[in-house]
Amino acid sequence: MALQKFYLKNCVEAGTDEAGRGCLAGPVVAAAVILPANFEHPLLNDSKQLTENQRQILRPIIEKEALAFGVSFISEEKIDEINILQASILGMHKAIKKLAIIPEHIIVDGNKFKPYKNIPHTTIVKGDSKFMSIAAASVLAKTYRDEFMEKIDAEFPMYLWKQNKGYPTKKHRDVIRECGPTCYHRKTFKLLPEQLKLKL
Repeated sequence: MALQKFYLKNCVEAGTDEAGRGCLAGPVVAAAVILPANFEHPLLNDSKQLTENQRQILRPIIEKEALAFGVSFISEEKIDEINILQASILGMHKAIKKLAIIPEHIIVDGNKFKPYKNIPHTTIVKGDSKFMSIAAASVLAKTYRDEFMEKIDAEFPMYLWKQNKGYPTKKHRDVIRECGPTCYHRKTFKLLPEQLKLKL
């Protein structure tokens, strides 16, 4: 199904999305994008449907052709302090705040959001596979986050963040079991399945 350009016609609309909600380590990264009415790109889709290479091709195109874009990082400390849902919403707010143009309407991937200033918004489940601006935001959020995880991989190579990007793979959990969590791990997350079981 082809992506739609706008949810509301004839208004300045920003799409926003985040990456990294389900990770055990690293920040949650959010992006907001306002695209011009004539934007077209055959590759553009929900970032999860794209290869890493396709996302890398799209990122500079989105940044060059967008009317405005913003990206924000919410640290693992903040995630632990306010919870992942609130951190995701905060990240989207911060990304919207960075837009050089104030949007008249915001479309949000998912079904949870808090009003930003007094700008009307619409939440859209699977919005990243329905609307261009949300798909573009998903690509920016994912590429910026992946880049960050590859950078911190150099500090803690044994956790294989270059490959798993902080997601809960078996190998990632095996290393946590063996070496313990790092400063980048989210302490309020269930890092290991056995955290649920009591040791008697």
